[in-house]
Amino acid sequence: MSRRPTRPARPARPTVTAESSCPCGLPAAYGACCGRFHDRRSNAQTAELLMRSRYCAFVLCDEAYLLRTWNPATRPGSVDFDPAMRWSGLEIVATTDGSMFHTSGSVTFVARYTHDGQPGALRERSRFERADGAWMYVDGTFEE
Repeated sequence: MSRRPTRPARPARPTVTAESSCPCGLPAAYGACCGRFHDRRSNAQTAELLMRSRYCAFVLCDEAYLLRTWNPATRPGSVDFDPAMRWSGLEIVATTDGSMFHTSGSVTFVARYTHDGQPGALRERSRFERADGAWMYVDGTFEE
């Protein structure tokens, strides 16, 4: 008898409610901040807001939102979440364009984490494009 391959177990999702502080770091409750993008009440108006909401989606293991906001030309079939990864903070370092008046932009950020209890940081310059009025993540370059 053959066994079907199984997907790795998803990491435990942190408990975040509409009233919780938003994991993206802005001084707002999740429901009024990134939660409104995750549940489709609104679209991110800038590349930076999309970046913040995507970081928050990684924190919450929200694969559907990550895939929905990924440019179809570069979107993977799925998102693999590492069960040993805990995201702990986001710092926006720089933005280029990406406002309501642009069609493209970039956001450089540092995302802090612990992996198997060891602290680390990921620094990336992400590229975004707007299609049909909605910002989409295109790709990113890791920086040192």
